[in-house]
Amino acid sequence: MYEQLPRTVKAVDTSALVGLDDEARSRGFNRHHGSGWLTTNADESAQHHLHPFLVHRTNHRPEFSPQWRCMLLLRMRDGQEVFSLLDIWPPTFLQLPESLTAQEKTALARRLQDGGLPTAAQWEALNR
Repeated sequence: MYEQLPRTVKAVDTSALVGLDDEARSRGFNRHHGSGWLTTNADESAQHHLHPFLVHRTNHRPEFSPQWRCMLLLRMRDGQEVFSLLDIWPPTFLQLPESLTAQEKTALARRLQDGGLPTAAQWEALNR
């Protein structure tokens, strides 16, 4: 059922993003930001955008396999936008509301796929 990725981009606020990141850590997913990192570094008033691009399977937690690896457009506390990754449990992703127009989704997906954004790790290295 979760082998087919949805072709969408979803917007989430920082509070929801922190919850998704916490869930990724608690389920033992590989891609997350670590406890407190988003709360410390992400713009607390921003919307962030998730775009599933890979069905990720794991053997160490078969009850949570597959996951959807999402590209994440993340707005940082200094206003800069960066690229990151986040693994999300498919039932959780499907519960996130659809709030973007088709045109917005297309534009966001292109920005994420084009590779021109700095990564969260690059941003962090410059802001230590």
